[in-house]
Amino acid sequence: MRAAVVVAILGIGMAAGAAAAIGTAMPGVSNPQRAHVNWMVKCQGCHRPDGQGTPTSAPAMTGQVARLLAVPGGREFLGRVPGVSTAALPDDQLAELLNWTLQRFDAQHVPEGFQPYTTDEIRKLREKPLRIEAAATRARLMADLERRERVDPARHEKGDVQ
Repeated sequence: MRAAVVVAILGIGMAAGAAAAIGTAMPGVSNPQRAHVNWMVKCQGCHRPDGQGTPTSAPAMTGQVARLLAVPGGREFLGRVPGVSTAALPDDQLAELLNWTLQRFDAQHVPEGFQPYTTDEIRKLREKPLRIEAAATRARLMADLERRERVDPARHEKGDVQ
């Protein structure tokens, strides 16, 4: 029974991932189907299949997650949050999943010239995972981002980094 459920989930994930990837290159994502399955297994339980999150436990990813790349410390934060840094995935698949997530749920805010996360970068970020300070760190980064966007709204629209 369990095997049938896993096969069904993988089949659905691979079909959805293939459909989402048709005609769209995703830098840093060598296997979009695997990234989508990893999203379903490791992330969507909290962030929901559509990336909308839940108000009390998991931030929305849709239209939001790549905005953090525009503020100093935001890129590092994304690799150090508990759900990312402690995910039971090898570093290369975690880098792929993070790159996929940014482009799948918030492509409009991925900055021009974005350098995808690498296996080595993820390995280093995972050495210093955020724990109880994750929420406060996110709040500080979001406040910094909102200040920057108020000062220069055009940068927000273009997805410019720092």
